[in-house]
Formats: sequence, structure tokens, C-alpha cells
Amino acid sequence: MEKKADIGLIGLAVMGQNLVLNMNDHGYSVAVYNRTISKVDEFILDAAKDRETIYPTHSIEEFISTLKRPRKVMLMVKAGEVVDAFIEQILPHLEKGDLIIDGGNSHFPDTTRRTQALKEKGIVYIGTGVSGGEEGARRGPSIMPGGNEDGWPLVKSIFQDISAKVDDGSPCCDWVGKDGAGHYVKMVHNGIEYGDMQMICEAYDFLYSGLNLSYEEMFAIFSQWNTTELDSYLIEITRDIMATKDSDGSPLVDKILDKAGQKGTGKWTGINSLELGVPVTLIVEAVYARSLSALKSERVEASNIISGPMRAVEGDRADIVEDLRKALLASKIVSYAQGYMLMREAAKEYGWDLNYGGIALMWRGGCIIRSAFLGKIKEAFDANPTLNNLLVDPYFNSVMASSQPSWRRTISRAIQAGIPMPAMTSALSFFDGYRSERLPANLLQAQRDYFGAHTYERVDKKEGEFFHTNWTGTGGNVSSSTYEV
Repeated sequence: MEKKADIGLIGLAVMGQNLVLNMNDHGYSVAVYNRTISKVDEFILDAAKDRETIYPTHSIEEFISTLKRPRKVMLMVKAGEVVDAFIEQILPHLEKGDLIIDGGNSHFPDTTRRTQALKEKGIVYIGTGVSGGEEGARRGPSIMPGGNEDGWPLVKSIFQDISAKVDDGSPCCDWVGKDGAGHYVKMVHNGIEYGDMQMICEAYDFLYSGLNLSYEEMFAIFSQWNTTELDSYLIEITRDIMATKDSDGSPLVDKILDKAGQKGTGKWTGINSLELGVPVTLIVEAVYARSLSALKSERVEASNIISGPMRAVEGDRADIVEDLRKALLASKIVSYAQGYMLMREAAKEYGWDLNYGGIALMWRGGCIIRSAFLGKIKEAFDANPTLNNLLVDPYFNSVMASSQPSWRRTISRAIQAGIPMPAMTSALSFFDGYRSERLPANLLQAQRDYFGAHTYERVDKKEGEFFHTNWTGTGGNVSSSTYEV
């Protein structure tokens, strides 16, 4: 009897291999192909050994012919030109109604372009964010599909079966929206991930440099924090990192060069926030913190020239650590609030109907930013689907109110000690700006009008009516055009 697979996957790096094994564990037969053919045989002889319903193929033609109709092809390859190249390779072998799924970290405009172009050819396209790393892919990731809605019934059971589940059994996977919506939500997820990681690093630096704590003491602190509202995957792995020793018995993390890498999704989030005019300040600061860390040689040189405080924080250690915990919590709330602000504006701009509570549910398990914290976000949007900002939700408002004194004390201590906290500090500045009825932008508008005749609105006139003042008394009484982002 001819073997036919429920789905095919191209790209047998670790994420691809683990997704194949996950699908197969849930009863789905899978055809596999890789550009470097030897990897197919290595996979079959190793991780997929003795699995009779994982079918190795050694050409695109063989791969496509092994799939049940309508064919479902999942790409787990490098974002960008590689995705387009594989689409062009497989297109001649597909029929109308067949489905292509991009499970990589593609930029959402690329997904929108591909969805629309392939629809014209009769091919269904889904761009899906997959989060959770290698372990998530193997045991249950968070999956965020978007694109051509005709594709969702074709993969809904597969995706929801292999995804992570929350306590009540709900899958961390649901349809996000049309065109690039799935990859957009994954992009924002990654931006929030940048922010979370940076803030935890700032807390670590505060404990290590400011309080001079040992790794054993920091292990205990992160362990305790993981039993509070900060309970999350990233706090959990930070705890584990604190306890990991190198071969000589010393803390391994101390041997790692302080020079961060990045793959671009945080940068994409920041760029899009500028395009849409949404102040996602914390994520952008997290991206720049990585950029600053990359200037290692310059920082080493500057450290011998530029003087500053000695990074020592004085006071009751227990009180200081608890203040730091609350500062991290408050900053984390701002990070999510900004991420949701960005998604709301994107939904308006791109015509998407996003389910914000559903997105929180998708992030509750399997993904890198999974945490108990997300359950409260889902509750907030379930109670008020039109919620403008998480900061005005009753629960989050109460947490911010109780955390504020600790947050401000922590930032003050860091500034006095010369410990950089760009993400937490920007979070507090955003919070203070957002809660301000009046900001000094009136002066900024006056300055713009003075040097560039850009006009301004008046508080005593109807909104939308613009005025210009001839501030110097010279020149013509003309105004410049303006634009809004």
C-alpha cells in the first residue's frame, strides 16, 4: 500500500525535527525533506528511528507525491529569501487548494505579500508563529497562525493537538487573523520577550553588582520570585542558570561574554511601533541594551576613563530585594501594556480582528513568555474586550498602585549606584507620562511653530483647528504642513 502523509515538513534543524516528532506522537504521519539530503537520512536513523509513519524523501517531487490531498507543506527554514525560494521550488508540483505553511520567524509584511500572491494562484498560505524553543516544539509550543482563512480548517486539528495546553486543557493555539496577523503577533511576542529578558538581566545586575550577592543567594531569590506573581518560564530558567556550574565548579554564567546577540524580531517591533506612532519604549530600550552590550571593547576602554558611582546599594537587604521584585513586576506590566497597545493599533491599520484575550491564552503555555501573569491579561480582556490599556484595568491598576513606591525606590537606588536599568527606567517614565493629564508637548509645539511654522492647536478652541504665530514679527504669515503617525 502506498504511503501517504497527513502533512509534510521541509527543514530538519532542531525545531523542524522536534515538530515532526511531536506531530507523529499525536498520530499524524509526516513526510520530511531537507535541502541537505543527508540530514533526512540522519534524522530517520537517529531521532526518528523505528517510527514507521515518518516518511523520508530525497527530492521535492518525491516529497510532494507522498502527501495526501489537499497537500499540507510546512516550511521550517530561515526567514526571508529562503522561504521565497522554497515556495518557488514546490509551486510547480502543487494543485489548487493545496496549503503552504511558513512556521519560521518571517516578517509579517512578507507573509501578507505571500498570502495574497499565492491566493491568486489558487494556493492557500498560512504564516504561523511558533514559540517555545526546542523543548516547546517537542512537547507543545504556542502556535499563532494567520494568513488565508481557508487554510485553518486544514490544519486546526494538527496544530491544536500538538500545541501546549493550559490547566483546563485549552490549546495554546487559535486562528489569529488574515494576512500577516499570525507572524505579527509572534513579532510582538518576541518584542515582549526582549523586554522581559532585559528586565530580568537588570534585576540580576542589581543583585550581583549592587548587593554583591553570591550565585547561591541569587538562586534562592529567583526561586522565591517564581512562587509569586512573577512565576514564569524566564524566571524559572534564570533560577536554573544561577545554579549551573562550569567544569571547574565556578558559576558558568560568569564565564559568558557580556555581548548579546539578536536576530531582528525585537528590532522589527520597534520599527513598526515608530511607523504606527505607538510608544513601545521598553522593548526599544531592550533592543538598544543589546546593541550597547555589543560595544564590548569600547566599554572596556571607557571604564578606565569615565568615572562614576561604585555600584554599591546600601540598606536592609530583604527590603531592597522585595522592592526590586515589585519594580520588576510593575515594569513587566508596562511591557505587556505597550505590546497590547501596539497590537490594537496594528489591528486598526491592517484591518485585523484580533482576539486579545485569546492571544493571552495562546501565550499562557508553551512559549518563551509563558507565565501565570497572562491569565490576568485574559481575564482583563474577557471582562472588557474594548479595553484601551491594561494599566486602567482594575486588577493591574491595583498592582501598579501597590508596586509604585518600591518601583521608584529601586530606580532611585540604581541611579545613585550607577547601575544601568534602561528597561525598568523607561517603563517608569512611560507610566508617569501615560498617567499625566498634561505633558510639556505644548512647549514642543510652540518650538516647532517658532522655527518651522508647523502650527499648533489651542486648548480654548475646537480640536482639529490649527493656528500659527509669527513669533519674531518678521517674515510672512504662512504655515507649514504637518503629518501624523
